Amino acid sequence: MTGSRPVLTMTGISKAFPGVRALHDVDFRLFPGEVHALMGENGAGKSTLIKVLTGVHHIDEGTVTLAGDQTAFTSPMQAAAAGVSTVYQEVNLCTNLSVAENVFIGREPRRFGAVRWGEVRRRARELLARLDLDIDVSAPLGSYSLAVQQMIAIARSIDVRARVLILDEPTSSLDAGEVAQLFRIMRQLRDEGIAILFVTHFLDQAYGIADRITVLRNGTLVGEYRTEELPQLSLVEKMIGKELDVLARLDRQPRRPVAARSSGTPLVETSDLGRKGAVAPFSLRIHPGEVVGLAGLLGSGRTEVARLLFGADRADDGHVTIDGSRTPLRTPVQAIGRGIGFCSENRRAEGIVPELTVRENMILAMQAARGWARPVPRRRQDELVERYVNALGIRPAGPDVPVRNLSGGNQQKVLLARWLITEPRLLILDEPTRGIDIGAKAEIQKLVVELSDGGTAVLFISAELEEVLRLSHRVAVMRDRTMVAQLDNDDTLDAERVMRTIADGTGRR
Repeated sequence: MTGSRPVLTMTGISKAFPGVRALHDVDFRLFPGEVHALMGENGAGKSTLIKVLTGVHHIDEGTVTLAGDQTAFTSPMQAAAAGVSTVYQEVNLCTNLSVAENVFIGREPRRFGAVRWGEVRRRARELLARLDLDIDVSAPLGSYSLAVQQMIAIARSIDVRARVLILDEPTSSLDAGEVAQLFRIMRQLRDEGIAILFVTHFLDQAYGIADRITVLRNGTLVGEYRTEELPQLSLVEKMIGKELDVLARLDRQPRRPVAARSSGTPLVETSDLGRKGAVAPFSLRIHPGEVVGLAGLLGSGRTEVARLLFGADRADDGHVTIDGSRTPLRTPVQAIGRGIGFCSENRRAEGIVPELTVRENMILAMQAARGWARPVPRRRQDELVERYVNALGIRPAGPDVPVRNLSGGNQQKVLLARWLITEPRLLILDEPTRGIDIGAKAEIQKLVVELSDGGTAVLFISAELEEVLRLSHRVAVMRDRTMVAQLDNDDTLDAERVMRTIADGTGRR
């Protein structure tokens, strides 16, 4: 830390929403020239603390002091003007505008009132070069992956010359190389005296970059610690509120046996299924009770495979067979009708309906399968919602709370509950543990095992190779939007072999 006095002090912060006490009497300090990790389970209050600081929500009680002056921002724009810039977990940019327009929106260089578009594009290229990002800045933002959009949002914040830079789960959509590049930029900014508030669920990342850690639990402050003085297991126990060896439990969980899962008639089989410009034709079998992991780098075509199997995208080539019979899957309704569920990685755009309650979001897929002429009885709704709220540990537990008031991780659990309620025969999970705290991650992994043991087939997609290897019977490897190998998850399969397969496009040992 380059300064002995905090640039930001939050004292006695409290915030409540209808049916939810999000924060209660929370204190927080941030010093110039430090990276400060804000840690806690889903629903602990991390995002709410950021939003009351930056003016997204008003503060019910407490004070905020920035550079010695007490302040209360009424909007993120006002906060940014004062030097507090935020990159949220869900990228809040305009996908219909170009990359350059997004970087400089609201701050375009002008001459005689006219925007100097040449300078906008030139400065955008220079700024992105700092992140080693070489892309066409005149192309629409929506034409790039979520990972690239995240890096562009960070680039925009860097250009604002913030005194305080807030990064809310910035690595959730980044691969290992992009995370390393982001950390290089964070260290550079820290050395320039910028105070960085870093929210993450990845323990290794927090310990790899943070100088100090503040822990929240259930909307209250647990404590503030120097990183080197807080062992990882102690951090997990403080986050969860009880002694629980979650890290060791995850590491000890045995690999799934290959067993005889791949015998008999496949539940789902694709034959040269593909879509031009999205994913090359692939053939894949998934048997009842089998977990097939889908591994590959970001942009390798994993999500495109999932969308074809769910009918969200229509295939140009090949066909799908279910229970031995050729079956068209041209729409999600057809897929749901055949017992396929899909938890998208993009929960904001393709998952939750923020205006609806937790209950309404949960029963959405079940109601769609029944048709709107046959509404689900309220008593049945209550039974299902109570069961899955308790089973998944959704907080707050009120079924009539608007889902937008829940944390991102708890929204993810609501989406998972939506598909579990339909009792799917094949459940497609695209990054189900992204942005999920470590305790919830262990529970979701346990749930995948239980579903498999109960006969449900699972297509499991994750950027974390160890997670894929821990849960899968077989691993299909994607490279450059092509399925290059399908590997039995036996004793010889490890992360190094999967990475080598991704690199050279073969499954050779």
